[in-house]
Amino acid sequence: MTDTEQFQRKVQDADTTQIFFTDLNGRVMSITVNPENIDAITDSGIGFDGSSIAGYATVEKSDRILFPVAESFRNLRFSGQTVGFFIGNVFNEEGKRALADPRAILEKVLLQAETDFGFRFLAGPEHEFFVLQSDEFGKDVHSDRAAYCLAAPHDRGEAVRNRIISVLGDCGIRFEKAHHEVTASQHEINLEPTDPLTAADRTVLFNFVTQKIADELGCHATFMPKPFDGQNRNAFHIHLSMQDRSGRNLFYDADGEHGLSPKARSFIGGILRYARQTSIVMASTFNSYKAYVIEREAPVIRNWGFSNRSAMVRVPFCSDPEQTRIELRSPDPAGNVYLQFAVFIAMGLEGVRQGIDCSKPVSGSSYRRNFGLRVWDRRFLPRSMFEALVEAERSKFLKEVLGKRIYENYMALKVKEWEGHRIRVTPGEHEQYMVR
Repeated sequence: MTDTEQFQRKVQDADTTQIFFTDLNGRVMSITVNPENIDAITDSGIGFDGSSIAGYATVEKSDRILFPVAESFRNLRFSGQTVGFFIGNVFNEEGKRALADPRAILEKVLLQAETDFGFRFLAGPEHEFFVLQSDEFGKDVHSDRAAYCLAAPHDRGEAVRNRIISVLGDCGIRFEKAHHEVTASQHEINLEPTDPLTAADRTVLFNFVTQKIADELGCHATFMPKPFDGQNRNAFHIHLSMQDRSGRNLFYDADGEHGLSPKARSFIGGILRYARQTSIVMASTFNSYKAYVIEREAPVIRNWGFSNRSAMVRVPFCSDPEQTRIELRSPDPAGNVYLQFAVFIAMGLEGVRQGIDCSKPVSGSSYRRNFGLRVWDRRFLPRSMFEALVEAERSKFLKEVLGKRIYENYMALKVKEWEGHRIRVTPGEHEQYMVR
């Protein structure tokens, strides 16, 4: 049987075949296609209305074409249904890659890294999510009251995690670890590292599978950054290592402090320099900034450290030098994963390009220091969506990374989101001000 015949048989085994992509906000979108037409769709694509997808197109020129990426295909075996999963590339009416396709931005950054520097990467994001009783927020919304790594029967979400892992394993995606997280009803699953484009595609798949499984089991999974006051957020920590074309780890240097190379220091330096300008991509919602609170593990200060979870950039302990990597702790899972990966790597590349040094690592907890907080403090990450938007509006770097089309469309979406929240009266305001 030829590779083409094997591929067609796998597609025909699915009960439904869907091509997935993301809008600029990061929401998972899909189009269901007839698997009998997959050859024609692979050659010619399938059309959709780009003006109805956040950030893609205007109504006067809205036709977009979605092409399935053949190598991304997976059969996802849910209870009573098998979904044929494709990631899609978005093209415009002229048959060229759509300028507003976020996946294309990550592809561009990875190509620049390879072409300009000979760099390749391995990425491993940590997937955190809440499993709740329903999508209606209320006092009984929690599915459990368990704590970090607490075992069943206290951890009632274990069945959800195990089912997610099983579905992923059946389609060839292996996990490293899974456990209950710090907050009640919160969970984490980490998958094996892979190249950044595959890791981003796999994140789209993971988010779809997680919410589908939760729904099957009568609950609701959410990647909302900060659902609960006074509790930890959902984070999207991203681990990244850098190799040359022969596979040698470029973040490791036996003579460097803790085995860290000069390239790694410059890479970290770039991240620290541009962190404020790119915050609106890493923490992309109004709700995201409610998580930037001292002592809740979300990083609030632009710094780095060895094995220090209070740092924005962390260098985890590695017994094997070839596993030397950095971990960016500022993103959350509400953002667009393609843009997050692209900006993360682009910041590091700019640090290497300019030879930016990251200065000294932080020692001890960042949370225990008295910084004498000011309203606008460049030592910190932005602490509100407004502050992040101002930084992004002033940033030449972010415009260059995202390109004119995505930058303008993305900023328009986020300014509109900010304005919607700015003028909305909340229950907290009623409680605080009605008696005045």
